[in-house]
Amino acid sequence: MKVCAIVVTYNPNIDVLARMLASLSLQVPHIVIVDNGSSNKAAVFALASDVIHMHPLERNFGIARAHNQGIERARELDAQAVLLMDQDSVPAHDMVQNLTNSLSTLMAKGERVSAVGACYFGTEEDNESFFVRFGLLRFKRQYCSECEIGETLVPADFLISSGSLIPMSTIDGVGEMDERLFIDHVDTDWFLRAAHSGFQAYGDCRALMEHGLGERTLKIWIGRTRHVPQHRPFRYYYIYRNSILLYRRSYAPLKWVINDVWRLVGIGLLYTIFCAPRYQNFKMMLAGIRDGFLGKTGREIIATSVALKAES
Repeated sequence: MKVCAIVVTYNPNIDVLARMLASLSLQVPHIVIVDNGSSNKAAVFALASDVIHMHPLERNFGIARAHNQGIERARELDAQAVLLMDQDSVPAHDMVQNLTNSLSTLMAKGERVSAVGACYFGTEEDNESFFVRFGLLRFKRQYCSECEIGETLVPADFLISSGSLIPMSTIDGVGEMDERLFIDHVDTDWFLRAAHSGFQAYGDCRALMEHGLGERTLKIWIGRTRHVPQHRPFRYYYIYRNSILLYRRSYAPLKWVINDVWRLVGIGLLYTIFCAPRYQNFKMMLAGIRDGFLGKTGREIIATSVALKAES
């Protein structure tokens, strides 16, 4: 299976990016870097090689546009599948091989596979990754450590985009990423559409990847130790706005809507009561709720200078 990796960059840590590319270059024949107008793009472009292809965008058009640009380039390279990677994700030396083996096995059985995703881990030793299923009220976490002996593939209702291996045939059936969402829930939207069309996602416990969620990770205790991502305030605008936009779409199942509402309640309580900057977080959440109900999309709709300054 010919795999093309798509890496989206926006002001990346060059050392981490170089580590990722060094590992990926030994695992895939082509890597397409789509740069979203980084201030350090000269350092990013210096990493180009025969394997690593650069695709610069003049400004930040968001993760969805970047993914779609990368997919278009992957088609030109005759890729049979694309591997989506964030700029701060570093794959294990055999991650791609494990993903392609699992995907090939599933497809050979006649499964309609949306994607096979890597099991990611953070920098903290006790930060164990999990895959997600829809619960009665809240998302259910499926940890690889809880799987039966010999079980390596875990059905999931959606995956994070980074570390997801997606067949081109599935993209042909489901469509590309929704650029109107700009950032946040782009992967959720795509997987909900895929599931609505009869495709199933899987997590691969053998495919390992180092990955960070959010600008930093908080370690808190709520019934048990949890690691939760903390973002800059402007991100909560997109999280809340895009959730509400997705609630109104016909392919979003009620079960996911209920699960996600509880998630937003938890985020709201945590980052407006316990985690600074509380007021800015609260302001962005309210703006996101407002614009979600108004049906606004895209990037240039945050009117507050605080949010725009935080993004830049």
